[in-house]
Amino acid sequence: MTVATRELRASYAFIARNFALSRRYWGWELAFLVYALAGALAISFIGAAQQNPELTFSLIIGAVFWNYLSTVFSFIAETIAWERWEGTLEYTMMAPVRRSSQLLGSTMYAVMYGLVHTAIILVVLVAFFGLDLASANVPTAVVVMLVGSFSVIGIGTMAAILPLLYVERGAQMTFVLQSVILVVSGVYYPVEILPAWMQVLSKLSPATYILDGVRAGLLDGAPVSAVIGDIVPLAVMGAVLIPTGLWAFGQAERYAKRTGKLKRVG
Repeated sequence: MTVATRELRASYAFIARNFALSRRYWGWELAFLVYALAGALAISFIGAAQQNPELTFSLIIGAVFWNYLSTVFSFIAETIAWERWEGTLEYTMMAPVRRSSQLLGSTMYAVMYGLVHTAIILVVLVAFFGLDLASANVPTAVVVMLVGSFSVIGIGTMAAILPLLYVERGAQMTFVLQSVILVVSGVYYPVEILPAWMQVLSKLSPATYILDGVRAGLLDGAPVSAVIGDIVPLAVMGAVLIPTGLWAFGQAERYAKRTGKLKRVG
């Protein structure tokens, strides 16, 4: 068996393990889905109350695609927290598996889970409000999401360090980071209405460019060439954040092992 085959099998093992955890805690999964769905409906009804179809469509896009981005981010960022909750952190970190293989498996599961989660919400929103995609350019939205997912994965990998370094409050810190990204990224409103200093932060958030590109494709029918200004920053962010995240995670892992943080549960 080659090294590549062995590591791919290891990544698949983490996908299977995460699926088993989701199945075991199906009650929590259902609760999170209902909560996300209720939030998406509440936001979309704001547009419907204004009797503005374009605003409603824009809010639906924000709700649907933010759900995907936040789900992927949360799953990756909580990789260490899940291990600690299950009491398997020390065993996993000491196993003869490359950390990149573990993170690859967790990332692949996060993307698949996010797509299923988001598809359910999208179906429900379409049933409630209907979506006119006659003039939409769906390939543009797909390309922007694919490119943008890499940068979100990179940020999630770096956020996963927090529960590793800060046993008592690391998981809460990842939630704070996610909340900040939500506020500055123009998920439900244009970033132009933000204070100047927050607009600077919005330019550092990949979600800003993802939502801009997706809205341009679905609302305005813009081709891929028209959203290059969003795709290029996303590609650069992904190229920088993923290797940086892997390097930083490796440094944090070595520090945690040296200081005995793997054994601690609180």
